[in-house]
Amino acid sequence: MKKHLLFLCTGNSARSQMAEGLVRHWGSEQWDVSSAGLEPSCVHELAIASMAELGIDISEQLSKPITKERLDQADLIITLCGDAKERCPLTPGRARYHWPLPDPARVQGDREEKLDVFRQVRDELMQRVRSFLDQNES
Repeated sequence: MKKHLLFLCTGNSARSQMAEGLVRHWGSEQWDVSSAGLEPSCVHELAIASMAELGIDISEQLSKPITKERLDQADLIITLCGDAKERCPLTPGRARYHWPLPDPARVQGDREEKLDVFRQVRDELMQRVRSFLDQNES
């Protein structure tokens, strides 16, 4: 039986969406995965673009709010920003990890400069997700 992994960040627009896409791509046999945010908005176009460079399509994913049901379903919660770590409701009995990553959606500059930061965060997430999946193989 698969365990459920939930990624959380503030807007559920970039980091958590990319992490969800990576686990869906590489770990769907082991994990049911979803993401949510404290203040959900939309999936950032540059998150979609940076993942598409890897051949991973997250364009159909939606930005979703944290709900009691989502938290109750999760066996493991990974927060990706300090705000989510601090403001996430208590989740007794749930394993929690924190992967502090910069928010690429806040970067200033032209499209290419912003996309470079999305790629950096995506690449860091790739390393963390691969390591996580390797450590949690059934």
